[in-house]
Amino acid sequence: MTRQFLLFRGVRRDRRVRILAALGGVAFGLLLATTATAQPIYPWPDPDPFYGAPANLAAHQPGDVLDARGLPPLGMFPGASVTLVKFRSTNSNGAPIAATTTVVTPAGHQPDAPLLSYQHFINALGTNCAVSHQLYSGDTNLLSTAPALNAVLARGWSVALPDHLGPNFAFGAARLGGQIVLDGVRAVKRLPELAGQHSRVALAGYSGGGMATAWAAALQPSYAPELELAGAAVGGAPMNLEKMAEALGFDPHPAFGLAMAAAIGLEREYPDRLPISSYLNERGLAARDAMANSCTGEILNVGADGSAGAYLAGTSVVDIHEARSVLKENSLELYDGVPRTPVFEWHSSSDLLIPLDAIDNTAGRWCAAGVPVQRLQVSAPEHVSGAVLGSLDALNWLDGRVRGVPAPASC
Repeated sequence: MTRQFLLFRGVRRDRRVRILAALGGVAFGLLLATTATAQPIYPWPDPDPFYGAPANLAAHQPGDVLDARGLPPLGMFPGASVTLVKFRSTNSNGAPIAATTTVVTPAGHQPDAPLLSYQHFINALGTNCAVSHQLYSGDTNLLSTAPALNAVLARGWSVALPDHLGPNFAFGAARLGGQIVLDGVRAVKRLPELAGQHSRVALAGYSGGGMATAWAAALQPSYAPELELAGAAVGGAPMNLEKMAEALGFDPHPAFGLAMAAAIGLEREYPDRLPISSYLNERGLAARDAMANSCTGEILNVGADGSAGAYLAGTSVVDIHEARSVLKENSLELYDGVPRTPVFEWHSSSDLLIPLDAIDNTAGRWCAAGVPVQRLQVSAPEHVSGAVLGSLDALNWLDGRVRGVPAPASC
């Protein structure tokens, strides 16, 4: 899984818990103390015009295909063809956006064979960090998922890898990710060349990718009611950003850059409600500018041993309600909707990076609503290895759902 989490192994357990915010929580939004009006910083536009939004974007419906093109073969997926699909989606304010997903089709693909939308973790802020780019950069995190995805391809399934942070790379905006996932599935099914109009659809993801997966499953009944999902496998997913924000202390932390990146990402999606840039001091603004177009490694380097106290212009607590409301809107534990599809949920019992009570509460509420939820705690020492130890169980569970076997439940 992500290399940044390896940093935590040498950090005391009582300090590691403070990295909760690195997966999406933002303490900055609760600490407003200046009247400055610094503007949000957005990523540089992708230099490839394919990623740009067409002038008539608003005339399209969510999931409409805007463009598609073939990509070179990938060594990590031998024999498979690769297609980049641009489609219309919707941001957190209801406005149209252009998003992308990369579809890997196995050799000998049969029409309407199953489709897996796999939400890779994207702890980044720059457009160059998109999965559709990183697939061709030799990114080790993506390479680490290749064996599991090849097992899916070997079964004859296609795999979609959405860029679920959106065109502004709004890291931390979990609900947005769910909408992009669903619209990506719509687009794949609508593109005739991919021969998937009637494909059974499964979702999967771990950590930040698990968060986007869980949101997609929960939003589907209201956002994409025409889609039928066979099942969703959700691993190590942060279910409550408000709790994660509250857990972030003021002491320096080696991975503080990820927490700041989430603050920047949420500001991009909610500039009027969470204007983080207006509350940063000179040092904070410099760090923000340095990581605004960076991928995970650079973000960690820039923010290493930083802290909220060191980057804020002050510490007065004002206007808490609006900041908290953004976090609540992106916290699945607090969302009233429930999935209409079976769910497989797994995590490490020793995971200190995410609030496990939020997972328990969410799964319990879904179970009470009649959702078949199969749960698994793996014997992993921390967050990272939990992904690997649960992946085979998740794949076998999804295979059963795609084949129409009744879903087991731990409820």
